[in-house]
Amino acid sequence: MNFASDNVTGAAPEILAAIAAANEGAAMPYGNDPLTKRLAAAFEAVFERAVMAFPVATGSAANSLALACMTPPYGAIYCHPESHINTDECGAPELFSGGAKLVPIPGDGGKIAARDFAAVLARAGQGVVHHVQPAAISLTNQSEAGTFYRPDEIRAIAEIAHAHGVYVHVDGARFANVVAALNHSPAELTWRAGVDALSFGATKNGALAAEAVVFFEPKLAESFGYRRKRGGHLFSKMRFVSAQLEAYLKDDLWLRHARHANAMAKRLADGLATIARVELLFPVEGNEIFARLPDAAIKGAFAEGYYFYRLHGEPDETCRLVTAFNTKLADVDGLLDSLRRHAGGARRKRA
Repeated sequence: MNFASDNVTGAAPEILAAIAAANEGAAMPYGNDPLTKRLAAAFEAVFERAVMAFPVATGSAANSLALACMTPPYGAIYCHPESHINTDECGAPELFSGGAKLVPIPGDGGKIAARDFAAVLARAGQGVVHHVQPAAISLTNQSEAGTFYRPDEIRAIAEIAHAHGVYVHVDGARFANVVAALNHSPAELTWRAGVDALSFGATKNGALAAEAVVFFEPKLAESFGYRRKRGGHLFSKMRFVSAQLEAYLKDDLWLRHARHANAMAKRLADGLATIARVELLFPVEGNEIFARLPDAAIKGAFAEGYYFYRLHGEPDETCRLVTAFNTKLADVDGLLDSLRRHAGGARRKRA
């Protein structure tokens, strides 16, 4: 009954079965196995075009290595202040890029607005030797507030970026949740909107430990193999990472998982909206919910075996609740019942 993160869940049975199958017999190391060689075709089917796809094991590796291909050591990487690369990757993007500077651009709902990005670039000192030079922008989709960038929003940012020689990266740790919820294809949410590279997440959605960097701009991939090796993510037994990704994409398992997680979040959010003294902080579009909950309700739910993050510790009442590919309906309803009882019942209707 843990709603702290989609990282707390186990791996999907289909993915575990794929790893077991990959364990049979011998295979060449370092990505020279048949499984890894088949991955390119699988990703090309998803994105409807030729791509360069590289398996890695963590989202931090995917983000940091991708961005390192986009920026020189004296470059600027623009991102939202709450983005994972800015708050949760321990300086990895700066390390792997050789010292590039992260430049946060605030925005409502965890997103960067095109007009704000344009304003920052206008005063960035492009061509001035005293300043870091604009090199890349990283958008998180689904954002750290649980909200989505639509294709027109991405396109507006990408047009500004490309006009200034800036590459566009998407942190897609929860990309599946976006695709599953919106009536837009993976292609429409990436390269057709101007995205140059995507960190394609799988771990949060049923994989054991598997992510991929997908390049839509071929020249960016030229140094990736060397950077991946230097960064410790060229695995000898790469087939076990590739097996996860192949199973994840097969028969749209990734989208079925995401649809379930999204549906459970919607049910939870709809229920929270009926509870006294509960405030939803952002629109619930994917599988993350940010809400202010009464302190008594939080403590009561914890005492009954439920768990979720209190973002700033006690006594702050701001919480994050996350659903996953295997969240049980009974657990969602049980949590709602617990919070309702400890919060003092249902929200009063206005006269």
